[in-house]
Order: sequence, then C-alpha cells, then structure tokens
Amino acid sequence: MDLSGKVAVITGSGRGLGLAYAKALAKSGAALVINDVDSRAADAAVNEIVSAGGKAVSLVAAIGDTDSAEMLVSTAVESFGRLDVMITNAGILRDRVIWKMTDDDFDAVIKVHLRGTFTCARAAAIHMRKQGDGGRLILISSPAGQRGNFGQTNYSAAKAGIVAFARTWALELAKAKITVNAVVPVAATAMTKTIPAFAPIIEEFERTGVPFPEWVRKDEGMGTVDDVTGLIAFLASDSSAGITGQAIGIGGDRLSIWSHPSEFVSGYTDGGWSADEIGPWFKEHEGDLQTYGIAMPKLPGN
Repeated sequence: MDLSGKVAVITGSGRGLGLAYAKALAKSGAALVINDVDSRAADAAVNEIVSAGGKAVSLVAAIGDTDSAEMLVSTAVESFGRLDVMITNAGILRDRVIWKMTDDDFDAVIKVHLRGTFTCARAAAIHMRKQGDGGRLILISSPAGQRGNFGQTNYSAAKAGIVAFARTWALELAKAKITVNAVVPVAATAMTKTIPAFAPIIEEFERTGVPFPEWVRKDEGMGTVDDVTGLIAFLASDSSAGITGQAIGIGGDRLSIWSHPSEFVSGYTDGGWSADEIGPWFKEHEGDLQTYGIAMPKLPGN
C-alpha cells in the first residue's frame, strides 16, 4: 500500500496499537506526527521510525482540549506541508462498576476518548476542507462500544459515541471527499488485558510467547497489534475512497463489518399501545430480545 506523499497524525502513538499504526504507515511511505503524553515514548517512537528510513516528528500533548488538536494539525502542516489522515487513537481507562464510578472517573475517560476524538477530527476536517483534496478520518472504537462491557460505563459510552461520530461525519464531509470510518480492533495490549474476557488469553500469550492458537485468531478474532495495521493502512490510502460511515472490525485472522443499529422486530396495534398490551407482546417475542456484553471466550474442551 503506497502512502508516499501522505501525512498522518496519530494520537496516542507512543506505544501499543498507536505505535503499530505509526510504524505501518511509515513503512508505506507516510510522514507522521507522533503524539503521546509521555515524551520519552513519543521520542522513542520517532527515533524508531526515522532510524528505519521513515519521516516523523512528535508532539507531546494530552488529548481532549481544542488547543492540543489544533497543535497536532499545525505541526503536520508546518513539518510536512499538509494533512491527509487523522487517526484518533488516544485513550485511557478508569474501570469501575456504576455504583463505584466517580464523576472524575467518568469525565476523564469521556474527555480523552469522546471529546478528544471530536476536537481532533474537527481540527483535521477544517484543514482538509480548506486544503481541498479530501482526506481520511480513522476513529478508533472498541467492541465495548458495540456490545457494552462490565465495569466500563465510561469507556463503552465513549466508544459507542465514536461510531456515531463516524456515521454523522460521513454525511457531513462527503462533499469534501473526506471519508470517516470507525475501526473496532481486538488485539493483545495492556488495555485489552484489563477486559476480563481477554485477560487469561493475553496473559498466557505473554507468559509463553507461543502464538495465539487458531481458535483465538479466528473464533475470537484476536491477535497481535500488527494484525490490525493492514486495515489502518488501507483506510489511509486512496484505495478506500468509496468506503465511509462504517464500523469495521479487525483482529487476528478476522475482518468484519459491524451492523448499524436497526429495528429487529416490530409490532403494530390500531390506536397505539397501552401498558397492558405491551407485556403480552414482549412475552410473545422473548426469543427476539438482544444479547449484550462482550462474551467470555470459550476455552477448548469447556
């Protein structure tokens, strides 16, 4: 995938998935703005990319505020002359069940994930529209945003909102030839290790170093961070021009398109529904009630 001449900003790219995205895009020829709150991580990422023959600069900034978003865009333009791709990857966790989650726990996660995605995408969209030759907004979501996850009120809500951003901005930016897609990655990282469904699998992988077995890579759709990078490079390229407004899952050996919310089953009654009529209708459709939550992986033999 040739990304020569493309310039990309990747938030939260000092380590983990963000760093993997950065290295893949640099290998394909893109120039990068690396962002992290940790200056050592950001500098190490830039050094690794430049040492491998790539082009990268860093901006150390916390994601969420408008000033940080605008600095990322201006850094790309001042360093490389343009901006083609904004990847909103930065994130934090403050996991608590609802009765223990504080206002600060909630607000911190919403600010980085949801507000940070908004401010960075807005700054990028303003510049891309002015630049006049399209662009790519790649928003990083999560299975928790699609399914919900125990102890992740803040994170699940933010990641669900990010997919809603993609649908809305795809409409608003279509005329400017700016595509907007949400990526739903599943990979072994420090963050996914906190999800109970995946923690045992990742811990085993880290302990033994043995590659994930086929049932993990296919049935669970989970692998390494490098398994996710092909989709990011594709979405950053000219080849993805016709794809927008989508939630696209990737992990291990699996690539998928998540469905948009839609009515699954409907019923009608003349004059509208009374409370007494609704109960029997739900009884009739018990089998249609939807599942929720990230399913616990089924270990072989269980």
